[in-house]
This record gives sequence, C-alpha cells and structure tokens, in this order.
Amino acid sequence: MTKLGLPDTIRACLFDMDGVLTQTATVHAAAWKETFDAFLHRRDGAAFRPFDAVTDYDEYVDGMPRADGVRSFLASRGIRLPEGDEDDPPDRDTVHGLGNRKNRLVLEKIKELGVQAYAGSVRYAEAARAAGLRRAVVSSSANCHEVLVAAGIDALFEVRVDGVVAAEQRLPGKPHPDTFLAAARALGVPAAEAAVFEDALAGMEAGRAGGFGFVVGVNRAGQADALREHGADTVVDDLADLLGEAS
Repeated sequence: MTKLGLPDTIRACLFDMDGVLTQTATVHAAAWKETFDAFLHRRDGAAFRPFDAVTDYDEYVDGMPRADGVRSFLASRGIRLPEGDEDDPPDRDTVHGLGNRKNRLVLEKIKELGVQAYAGSVRYAEAARAAGLRRAVVSSSANCHEVLVAAGIDALFEVRVDGVVAAEQRLPGKPHPDTFLAAARALGVPAAEAAVFEDALAGMEAGRAGGFGFVVGVNRAGQADALREHGADTVVDDLADLLGEAS
C-alpha cells in the first residue's frame, strides 16, 4: 500500500462530492425532507408519515440523480407520480416537479449557509496531486461546479463528471458505474487502476460494479458495516485517516 493508503497499482482517484469532499450531504438531506414532507402531508393528511432524513435518505436517495431519488423514495411508499417535464415548476406534483423543488431548496440553503469542504479530504486530494495521481469528481449533482467553486477546491480536480455531463452523455446514475467509468476514461486510466471514494451505498455498488481497483467507503453516517456490505474495500471516518493523520 502507498502512503495514501491505496494499492500501489492505483493511478487515479475518483471522488464523490457531497459527503466526501464537501459538507453538503446534510443540506441535501434537509432539502429532501422538506420537499417530501410537504408532498406527503398534502397527500396523506392525518396518515402522514414523514421522510426520515437519515434512514430514508441513506437508503433511497443518497448519491442518486435527482429524479431517480424521487422515484426510489416514492416507490418505497407505494406511490407513483407522472414523470412530468424537466422544467416543471416546483409546486407541481410530478417526478420532475418534486425534484425541482428539492433543487431550489438546496440552492437556497447553500446561498444562505455557504459551503465547507472537509479539511481532511482537501489534504488528501492535495497529497494525491503531489504524488502524481490523476483526480476527478464524480457527482450526481447538477450544481457540482458551483459547489466546488464555493468551497474553493475546484482547482484540485482535472475532470468533473456531474449531473450535467451525465445528462449530456446519457449516462445512468449511481448505483450504475457509468459516471465513474466516464471519469476514468477522461483521465486516461483503466478502471482497475482507479480508486473510488464514496459515502453513499449507491456509490459503493457503483464502485463494485465497475471493476475499480479499490473502493473507499467514507463513513459520515455511522454505517460502516453497510458500506462494506455494499462493496467497500476499506472504510474510514475521514480521508485523513488514509494518510495516517488526525482528521
């Protein structure tokens, strides 16, 4: 293993953004909760059962493209909505309408609260750059570029495969490995020589399905065992742990 805690065959690092590089996973969870709770309360009235920002978020929406997250969670409640159009207004009860409401809330919260990067992740990405490893961000977020810029870390990465790129290239989102594979191709590195860094269960599955050389689970939500079960080769609480330093 190298000083980066990776097999010495690894030549590239593919980082998820929310929850791995930036402290925005809680913002997304809060926006999903506000979106789904308002919809479910209108629909179910007294029988309303709220969205759980931990268990429902982790199991049904974390790491997925926005529309897939809507479909996944609603299916868990036995609900099916019309797809609607991608530009549906946020008050329309369609898959895209709910997704657009969630996105508006995320942008409002980011504008209000700002974006913080995890210090340990920044140090790790800097160490990977110093070691000559290629670096990419792989995120389902359509706001990935803006978030990286707001966090001041966009210059650390050579390639970005996000929700915008995925839509343009018609790449299915996590748990499919296609976005990670596209990032590896863009860096000129085969999957077997690339490491995936993820905090979401869907990301673990994508790493395993893509045949990547190493999959690192980042345990931000107290689900270390689940990360291993879904494909992590190793699990850390912070990327600084891989450097052998305090996070």
